[in-house]
Amino acid sequence: MNGNADISGMFEINLIDMYELQPFIARLYEKRDRIKSSRPIPASALSKIREGLALEWTYNSNSIEGNTLSLRETQLVLQEGITIQGKSLREHFEAHNHEKAIQYLYGLVSPGYSMRSIDILSLHGLVLRSIEDDFAGRVRNGGVRIAGANFVPPNARKVPDMLDELIEFTNSNPMGLNDVVLATIFHHRLVWIHPFFDGNGRTVRLAMNLLLMRAGFPPAIILKNDRKKYYDALNQANNGSYQKLGLLMTQALERSLNIYLNALPGYDNEYEPIVRIVEEPGVPYGQEYVSLLARQGKIDAYKEGNVWYTSREAVKDYVENRKRKR
Repeated sequence: MNGNADISGMFEINLIDMYELQPFIARLYEKRDRIKSSRPIPASALSKIREGLALEWTYNSNSIEGNTLSLRETQLVLQEGITIQGKSLREHFEAHNHEKAIQYLYGLVSPGYSMRSIDILSLHGLVLRSIEDDFAGRVRNGGVRIAGANFVPPNARKVPDMLDELIEFTNSNPMGLNDVVLATIFHHRLVWIHPFFDGNGRTVRLAMNLLLMRAGFPPAIILKNDRKKYYDALNQANNGSYQKLGLLMTQALERSLNIYLNALPGYDNEYEPIVRIVEEPGVPYGQEYVSLLARQGKIDAYKEGNVWYTSREAVKDYVENRKRKR
């Protein structure tokens, strides 16, 4: 992986601060390959996993953008067809639209898939259907500003060419980036281009997963509880540092991989809250230190709500690796 590159004068990428994530990313590839090489997950279990991930994806992505439907309410809207009293019509449309966009995305993805601008526009069209029909699926033709961001998106006249340039860079991958880093760069640059008047965040998080899923990964779901961390990471990427966004992406992807792994017949790596793990005999670290290792991606761990989960095996591996390095 090269340290930096200039993409046709559009933007400079400096990935030196991403190097420390390489062991973490290697672990993600190992998990992906284990899922591929294991006995197939039963069709009924696979269907339930996809349904559950789609629900979480819809809830979290919409919540990041201000939708107030809870996870349970989102489930009632999507799976029971119930209208939630006190919630706006727009919020109901956002839930249904995002689910349809996920279904469309699954229909697109396949090994060797090459991203097209029409796919991004179509995802956006589904996200804003019946909400902003005048703008749905159309690149913006005017300026925008983003509250809380440390940049001003480019002039609307430049957006079509910048979008095409980003897609060409993503498909040709001239830097030879691995799939996770490539998806991270794409994620940030599409946010920075901000091609639409509304619905950018949801569309970006959908399109980014096209790149991961074509490489055999499950979708990476940025959690609502990480909203501030997510926006801070995007702002840091605007200043040239991708480390925090890359870490957030890899953590989100590991969580989804673990969901699939736990469904494999015979998989016995049991994840527990860190507070329980550190109480086990032979664990030489306290909760604060193990939680820090989890946040930094140095041990196999994932987050549910505000609680970090890991396994005794993950902590044991970390202890043994440190002994070998001494």
